[in-house]
Amino acid sequence: MYKTILRPILFCFDPEKIHYFTFALIRFCHKLGMGGMFRGIYKVNDPRLERKLFGLTFPNPVGLAAGFDKDARLYRELSNFGFGFIEIGTVTPKPQSGNPKKRLFRLKSDSAIINRMGFNNGGVEEAVTRLKRNKNVLVGGNIGKNKVTPNEEAVNDYVICFEALFDYVDYFVVNVSSPNTPNLRELQDKKPLTDLLNTLQDKNNQKSSRKPILLKIAPDLTDDQLLDIIDIVKDTQIDGVIATNTTISREGLTSENKKEMGGLSGKPLTSRSTEVIRFLSQKSNQAFPIIGVGGIHSVDDALEKIEAGASLVQLYTGFIYEGPALVKAINKGILTI
Repeated sequence: MYKTILRPILFCFDPEKIHYFTFALIRFCHKLGMGGMFRGIYKVNDPRLERKLFGLTFPNPVGLAAGFDKDARLYRELSNFGFGFIEIGTVTPKPQSGNPKKRLFRLKSDSAIINRMGFNNGGVEEAVTRLKRNKNVLVGGNIGKNKVTPNEEAVNDYVICFEALFDYVDYFVVNVSSPNTPNLRELQDKKPLTDLLNTLQDKNNQKSSRKPILLKIAPDLTDDQLLDIIDIVKDTQIDGVIATNTTISREGLTSENKKEMGGLSGKPLTSRSTEVIRFLSQKSNQAFPIIGVGGIHSVDDALEKIEAGASLVQLYTGFIYEGPALVKAINKGILTI
């Protein structure tokens, strides 16, 4: 029903407006008491799907990637669509409106999206207020820096978010790979990234019980840069990597919006994301867990990432194009391997 009826209607309108309309619709349905119905339709209850990773127990290995629920507005409701975990954010210390609109574009013929949102969010304290109501959803906190914060002061922004979210998320993701905040990707260079992660680890180790810290990387890194990432993960002893964020590549696109600036997600990213996962897994001798994200639009896409070395997978653009039935299909597919 989603792909044949709902999606064609939704795709007739501006994607950012539809995003907020969909949020309102999901919230309304849950206020009517339909959460149990959604769980009955989409959730796969099978103990074989559980994954123990980072000292956490994931009910199943299919999560919702960051960017969809930036401000932790709907994480409880979204979990009813069968996700094993929800990643909120990217959140920044202070609220920011993001880049000027229009900043979100569908590429229908490519089953893709280009966004240049620019970390639009209400600030970390607003997210914390909502996360305090969480009871049983496994939540990751994706953290970043404000646009106005220079890179040489970026560590402070990440620390502020880390401290504020610490008691309310199950794991952290350090986002230095979005292409939509000026110069942010420079923080992926070896020295600044090592300094940032070491600082967060120091804060982490001062706690009575630490939280897992993961690094989200871009798909546009060279092999040498990926080798640096492996060294950095080992040196800083963070818990894992999320591969990958959106790409700035436009290779092979056919849609009219292909020249828009921003990060590209969806099917064009499928192969590259899997390549990065396989490279990291093989070159590190599986030294750390990897969460695979990027271009998962089918069960096979998800299984390929798991075969390449991903322990968990995440959806975003595939969830928009294929609908919540994809979550259930992937979980059922995983039970066959």
